[in-house]
Amino acid sequence: MSGSSQQYVIDTLSAQESWRLFRIMAEMVEGIDTLSALPPCVSIFGSARSRPEDALYRQTEEIARGLVEAGYGVITGGGPGLMEAGNRGATEAGGPSVGLHIQLPMEQAANQYLQTRCNFNYFFVRKLMFVKYAVAYVVMPGGTGTLDELFEAFVLVQTHRIKPFPIILYSRDYWGGLLDWMKDRMVGQGFLREEELELITLCDEPAEVVQTIRKYTIV
Repeated sequence: MSGSSQQYVIDTLSAQESWRLFRIMAEMVEGIDTLSALPPCVSIFGSARSRPEDALYRQTEEIARGLVEAGYGVITGGGPGLMEAGNRGATEAGGPSVGLHIQLPMEQAANQYLQTRCNFNYFFVRKLMFVKYAVAYVVMPGGTGTLDELFEAFVLVQTHRIKPFPIILYSRDYWGGLLDWMKDRMVGQGFLREEELELITLCDEPAEVVQTIRKYTIV
């Protein structure tokens, strides 16, 4: 390929795409400026479709309250459902309650229990903030968005791109089938080492979640 015909990535960016880069950088800077003073926090993930009368909603509240009482703040996606439950539990316990909010077509106004809020247009910037400011992940039952957040953290720890931290799946009944499948298929066919599954901890009680995080992190 001659020098005159060779295409460089920067040359192919339209003016609109160039400005998008500045918006991405602005989101990163704003997120870091807003969150840098936080104490150690735990990111809680889960379905936006859970209701306050659901048992999982109440259990998420209890987990968040326990984390605040143990000295942690709570970060969620800032939306409804189990995110709201996490923020509600943290706020009612008097601790830091953070929402990393993104506008989606099927959801979702920010919940009313946020003390600190960041707004994002880009999922990857938002997920960076979840990882950067969390000392642990608590993954409640949820859908594909929850899976995305779970496996993002799993791969980063697995590949040593970030320091190991607790990744907790709540509810053996909900998540046990996924872990059984990973062991049977991924480990069984040589695509994953069995010891790598130990990066994930299953818990069934709110107190067990807090105890596990306190065991591996220092506030």
